[in-house]
Amino acid sequence: MMKTATKNIYLAEPRGFCAGVRRAISIVEQALHDFGAPVYVRHEIVHNKHVIEDLKAKGVIFIDDFSEIADKSRPVIFSAHGVPISVEAEAKRLKLKTIDATCPLVAKVHRQIQKLQNLNMEIIVIGNPKHVEIIGTIGQVKDQSRIHIINSLAEAEQLGLDPKSNIGFVTQTTLSVDDTHDIVSYLKKKFPTIETMRKDDICFATTNRQKAVKEIARQAELMIVIGSKNSSNSKQLREVALKNGAKEAFLIDDAAELDWKTVDRYSSIGITAGASAPEYLVEDLLYQLRAHYDNINIIECKVESEKVDFKL
Repeated sequence: MMKTATKNIYLAEPRGFCAGVRRAISIVEQALHDFGAPVYVRHEIVHNKHVIEDLKAKGVIFIDDFSEIADKSRPVIFSAHGVPISVEAEAKRLKLKTIDATCPLVAKVHRQIQKLQNLNMEIIVIGNPKHVEIIGTIGQVKDQSRIHIINSLAEAEQLGLDPKSNIGFVTQTTLSVDDTHDIVSYLKKKFPTIETMRKDDICFATTNRQKAVKEIARQAELMIVIGSKNSSNSKQLREVALKNGAKEAFLIDDAAELDWKTVDRYSSIGITAGASAPEYLVEDLLYQLRAHYDNINIIECKVESEKVDFKL
């Protein structure tokens, strides 16, 4: 039954696939074209349920360990999140044909942490210690006793490092921009000589998507974020919405998960998609909204233009 109340839909731009995700998926599809199926991918190429299922249907086999590879003559792709140097060494020992789909911005963080290692510094890593990107990042350092992982301002305050020590830091690329800014500001005060990168490690796509959500959350009562539950950048978009004015915020894989009773309550709704969520999921959500309500007013909220493309 159609509902007559007008719904103002604030559509975030940019949203969805970032340059690193597009590159990673293109690498897998190119490998399928060049080598045929099956192609192995270590861990999820990107954190999105629909992308993974689409690639499985094309002949991709996702593995967590090289021991799962039935035919070691087949290519193995490293995910966009990057891998520890020990994984690269193991692949070389097994004589596997590997293809690296690590996001160039994650690779930049890897180079920075290697630089800090070479300077014999204590290394603060801001991020989720269980996330595959952080596992890959700290895996660039041989002496793990020099790694100090923090994921909040409270954990930063508990660091027992000597302020006079040689210290540097890197961050996960998909964190909350505001939370990370607070942590970094505190670290710079606590450790005045701390080694920083010339630019924040958080990638431009994460920053832009959060910026768009902030803008929309000031106007929309409900924010709908399309993205998988294990996607760090998608989860951050939901949190950013709630911290910046949205009364409620959903993180859903697709329109099928939508709670329509909640949607009915709000006349202003924001929509965005995480950096690993395909655009067709947004299009389907808009289709479903039009099917449920006869008065839909789409308002484009563009905060930045993204023209970056990473070469394969």
